[in-house]
Amino acid sequence: MKTDQTDLAAQYPDLPSIPSDIEISQNAVMKPIAEISPILGIDPDDLELYGKYKAKIENKVWEDIKDRPDGKLIVVTAVTPTPAGEGKTCTSIGLAQAFGKLGVKSALAIREPSLGPTFGIKGGAAGGGYSQVLPMEDINIHFTGDLHAISIAHNLLSSVLDNSMHHDNPLNIDPERVTWRRTIDLCDRQLRNCEVGLGSKFDGFPHNSGFDIVPASEVMTIMALALDMEDLRERLGRIVVAYNTSGKPVFARELSCIGSMCVILKDAIKPNLVQTCEHTPVLIHCGPFGNIAHGCNSVRATRLALKLAPYVITEAGFAADLGAEKFVNIKCRQAGLTPNGAVLVATVRALKYHGGVEKEDLKTENVEALQTGCENLRTHAENLQKYGLPVVVAINRFPTDTPAELDAVRQFCSDMGVECSLSEVVARGGDGGLDLAQKIKNIVDTKPGAPNFFYQIEDPIKSKIEAIALEVYRADGVDFTEEAEASIASLEENGLANWPICMAKTQSSISDDPKKRNAPRGWRLQVRDVKVSNGAGFIVALTGKMMLMPGMPRESAVQKIDIDSNGRITGLS
Repeated sequence: MKTDQTDLAAQYPDLPSIPSDIEISQNAVMKPIAEISPILGIDPDDLELYGKYKAKIENKVWEDIKDRPDGKLIVVTAVTPTPAGEGKTCTSIGLAQAFGKLGVKSALAIREPSLGPTFGIKGGAAGGGYSQVLPMEDINIHFTGDLHAISIAHNLLSSVLDNSMHHDNPLNIDPERVTWRRTIDLCDRQLRNCEVGLGSKFDGFPHNSGFDIVPASEVMTIMALALDMEDLRERLGRIVVAYNTSGKPVFARELSCIGSMCVILKDAIKPNLVQTCEHTPVLIHCGPFGNIAHGCNSVRATRLALKLAPYVITEAGFAADLGAEKFVNIKCRQAGLTPNGAVLVATVRALKYHGGVEKEDLKTENVEALQTGCENLRTHAENLQKYGLPVVVAINRFPTDTPAELDAVRQFCSDMGVECSLSEVVARGGDGGLDLAQKIKNIVDTKPGAPNFFYQIEDPIKSKIEAIALEVYRADGVDFTEEAEASIASLEENGLANWPICMAKTQSSISDDPKKRNAPRGWRLQVRDVKVSNGAGFIVALTGKMMLMPGMPRESAVQKIDIDSNGRITGLS
């Protein structure tokens, strides 16, 4: 959720003026990162500094602590996103700060922002108000260069692939079946589909290609799931880049460039350490999108945090039907993680929107629409329980919420038998999340976590997709296009079918139609194609009109962001 002066001022009427997000960030008193690392027991000598306030954690730290018992793992997810914003990242940050206020040691492990959304319509991903990670400008723009390294490694593979085909094509690659595209960390619809190699023979050979945004790159996903450098190397090597003229997969390892890719990624594989505006340690690493990839921060950062703190808060992209489902069925399954509980973020505004209220009318009290929209909340809460996670609902408060509306959400949660808590972390920082922190702590301390994988890896691809569609999305069934049927047959024939499913689906609806709000029933999921991310270790099912390269809106953050002669940035949110 992004906040503004009006929002904060309304919650703090006693203050003469409330600064914007970027002003709060720029005026915050940060501690040198060498003073933050000891909170987690990390020796400052084990940091690779990127200035005073951010650092990478050296690989030896894991080797020193890997035999320690794990702490409790709490995942933060949300109801279906709306144009009004839900505040999942803010809640994650504020919850970690609230644990500190309780005197409980914790760590936060979240994703890195992408420049595409930062310069697009969504803005950055460093939180808001008094629930931010710092330095906000650095984190949102370039940070420690991880995403740039990932894009270079990805595009190196693209270059080597095309070069091999140019020089006599020794792998007999079918130019019509090159599946490895290129990547750039911007929203640029013009690059979605293009033809490369135009010109003379000297310039290469023509074939169809295109660009995906970096968070959709398989290299990004591999980085997020790799346990160490050797695992990274093996995963990169098994990427399927094309098919040969006999219809057999061609793997990246056959191009003899994996060592070079690993060299490019040698620093990017290390988790980054920063702090919240209340000096809570934060590990930020990797940023795959939750609607087209698995939407979680790196396994390395999460596993490290679990050894360093008794309570770890992490975040799953978008709603519980996307990021949280993939968090359990992909990340936890692959990494052997056992999550202990979940926080489900909801807002009165979002629930009214799902109840049929348009964005411009969300500030007006409407308890009836709110109660209707609570079916969206119910579906996500039930899903989390299906995943084996006890849940607390966090009502992320906005100043326009009325007592009657807040009471209606509380009553709905009570009727479901689910704990809920009013969260005010944006306006009050950790103090605004004390009740939430205590409730989720009580739950994870008393209820054992037991992730439920509701399909088996060995199940047929169609069965795995149908399990998600019926159990999570509440669809009546699944329809596969001829293209999807052919792709599934090819994957099964080539021994590439025994992976979990990563659904590429709109984040704006539980269904595959972004216009369907609330909790749709009586519909069928449309799967238009299926492809393998063999290095990442999952199969992507493309539904609806999902694209791997977003476009810029008519008016974007690009038009607001600026820097003055003193280096002070404005307009970043």
